[in-house]
Amino acid sequence: MDLGKAGVIAEGEALESSAPRVGYRVVVVLLRALLIAFLSFIILGICMAAGAYRGIIDDTPEISDANIMPMGFASFIYDKDGNEVRKLNSVNGNRVSVSLDDIPLNMQHAIVAIEDSRFYEHNGVDPHGMIRAVIVALSSGFSRSEGASTITQQLLKNNVFTDWMTETKIQRIERKIQEQYLAVELEKSLREAGEDPKAVILENYLNTVNFGNGAYGVQTAAQTYFGKNAKDLTLSECAVLAAIPQNPSQFNPILYPEENASRMHTVLEYMLEQNYITQDEYDEAMSDNVYDRIKENSASVSTEEEVYSYFVDELISQVKQDLMAQKGYTEAQANSAIYSGGLKIYSTEDPEVQSVMEDEFTNPDNFPEGSEVGLDWALTVDKADGSRVNYSREMLQTYFQEQGDENFDLNFSSQEEAQSYVDQYKAAVVGEGDTIVAERISFVPEPQACMTVIDQSTGEVRGIVGGRGEKTGSLTLDRATDSERQPGSTFKILSTYGPALERGEITLATTETDDQFNYSDGQEVKNADNTHHGTMTVRKAIETSNNVIAAKLITQITPEVGYDYLTRLGITTLDSDKDTTQSLALGGITNGVSNLELTAAYAAVANKGVYNKPVFYTKVTDRSGNVLLESASSGTKVFKESTAYLLTSAMEDVMKSGTGTQFQLDDSSIAVAGKTGTTDSYKDLVFVGYTPYYTCGIWTGYDTNEELSENERQYINTLWTNVMNRIHEGKAAKNFSVPDSVEEVSICSQSGLLAGTGCPVTTEYFAEGTAPTTVCTQHIPTPVPTVAPTVTPEVTQEASEGADAGTGTYGGTDGTGDTGGNIWQTIQNLFGGGDTSGTDTETGQ
Repeated sequence: MDLGKAGVIAEGEALESSAPRVGYRVVVVLLRALLIAFLSFIILGICMAAGAYRGIIDDTPEISDANIMPMGFASFIYDKDGNEVRKLNSVNGNRVSVSLDDIPLNMQHAIVAIEDSRFYEHNGVDPHGMIRAVIVALSSGFSRSEGASTITQQLLKNNVFTDWMTETKIQRIERKIQEQYLAVELEKSLREAGEDPKAVILENYLNTVNFGNGAYGVQTAAQTYFGKNAKDLTLSECAVLAAIPQNPSQFNPILYPEENASRMHTVLEYMLEQNYITQDEYDEAMSDNVYDRIKENSASVSTEEEVYSYFVDELISQVKQDLMAQKGYTEAQANSAIYSGGLKIYSTEDPEVQSVMEDEFTNPDNFPEGSEVGLDWALTVDKADGSRVNYSREMLQTYFQEQGDENFDLNFSSQEEAQSYVDQYKAAVVGEGDTIVAERISFVPEPQACMTVIDQSTGEVRGIVGGRGEKTGSLTLDRATDSERQPGSTFKILSTYGPALERGEITLATTETDDQFNYSDGQEVKNADNTHHGTMTVRKAIETSNNVIAAKLITQITPEVGYDYLTRLGITTLDSDKDTTQSLALGGITNGVSNLELTAAYAAVANKGVYNKPVFYTKVTDRSGNVLLESASSGTKVFKESTAYLLTSAMEDVMKSGTGTQFQLDDSSIAVAGKTGTTDSYKDLVFVGYTPYYTCGIWTGYDTNEELSENERQYINTLWTNVMNRIHEGKAAKNFSVPDSVEEVSICSQSGLLAGTGCPVTTEYFAEGTAPTTVCTQHIPTPVPTVAPTVTPEVTQEASEGADAGTGTYGGTDGTGDTGGNIWQTIQNLFGGGDTSGTDTETGQ
């Protein structure tokens, strides 16, 4: 290496000349890396977008009868005999369908001109319209927007994506993608089916679109605004209607004629530009003072809310649930179908039964005097600090309890008193600067009641009432279906006696001893009267609603068996972890049971042991008559016919001489059986009874679970007997039929064994092969030897009077010993005296 000056200079120059080349290569490498990363990012983004698009498409609802069905046709309810009893229509349920041939061309063209000018050219989605909408938005700085949805997309939005008004921005993007996809698929499928897709879509659109004032569809709109049929509309009238759908409220021609007129003129201009009308037709329509006719002919719109009965409430609920479960409808689709799908709902309602029930439940004479007023209240407040607080009636109750009134509850002597407490609480929680957003308040008579009547042979509900007093709203609280209350002793039949009889572990003649008995956790089982009654038959235990014997029997068959039978009888509120206990026999369950389910369970006993799920309709058809739903039930065999009859026979005794004597019918020629139920402290009173015609269950109590007073424990009898007496008027005399599998046997009423000498005899029913085979020997009288003295002693007058007081040769056999002299005394001493009447005394009955 040259280390001289010249060499060093040369080496430096060489190094300087190579630096740019190295830098260039580095830049090139960096640029290449950035380009690759950018392209990778673009490709990844495209893949992610494609995946997201595919995911959105995969989630697209399928086009079915449920979502392409024209909505807005009133649905109708029919009673059990096929008579129309109710018209159902919501805000969009006022529609009459017409064919495209009955819709004037001017109406068709007006809608196409203003809503989708390329309707006859695109395949469901209009790219030109989408580009135009983007240009309009950009050119106006996003201050203006122009819809790009085609008529096909709008039809799908109104019938498939029914919750679009509450969607988020992300959901709106997803919906638009799905909407466009379905629009193309719909037109394609119609074309492949050999139909004219444009004609089908336009007809459905014009029959479903919202024209304001509750008028859905062009026919209803023509009647509403002009008092004529759609086919008779003039050009100007068509333009008025075509102006409405973009914003039915803003362009309402009755409320806002000026706004409608402005858009109506636009419609006519578009029709002229698109060569749908001539200049002369345009001028004539523009000069027509159409709004005077609208004012003159517009139909009045009723604002009064129609209140449905409790039966209709539950009918709607069941149809809705079944459409979702059996047909795959969404909740929104089910609601639309019910209220505006033109359905025909054939119910199980007997209008006479329902009317009787409503009449009795609104009659104040059937309820205790001085009934209290219950409070249902809620309040929403926007606080001054920007927060929102919701207040409830429970919070109101807690507030006054903390103020020192520990016994404060939500029952008041009057509405005025209840309102005063609400006002006091509002004054305490609503401060300066706070704003009340919403308040709900209603006053409910207390104590309450509910009832269900079922035709046990089919499971069809004939009537239902969910509360006392006037019903003030639709789809409100129905205590017969929504409230779960403790069933008390009504569960003894279903969980204990029924299963034990069915399994052959007891007969009605089986004897059990009512004595001290504790659950496995040590808790003592007590009877209602806090006493024990010794040995008795199962029939007598059912008649007197004995708690101890029921607890012993469920222990014998096990609570798991009782639980299984309850579930087979349609009780759905049981907790498998908490309710398989001995207290199940007495109705001690975690969540309670609804009146409807309890009544249906007893209907199974009345129906020879066959359980039918309670139904409110037999079938539902669409507006074309096609069957959507059917409720035909083959039933489930839970008990043998013999078991069901034995339970019925025992419960007939409950009505005749047991705890149900106050529930007897006026017409004694109609058989009746039933069982009472009472919970601790009389917080719930329940009774379920049945005749060969109907099963009727009733609950009474306070919504707030307060104790019923002595005076308030009687109206359950009044309500049940009043309803059942009235709905059985004119019914033929009828008894419960004894099945061939049941036999009658004479038994000892105390031991339950075959009757022997000296037994108190009764006739008992047994399932074939279960009657006792042992003869009772408990009542054979002690033999008394015959004494025939050869010498008749002299009898004094005093002794003679004593002898005359006796009932036999040697005096009476009542064991008193005061019957006539020394001879009888001698005999008594010889044989031990005692009671020879042949009857054991049964205490506590």
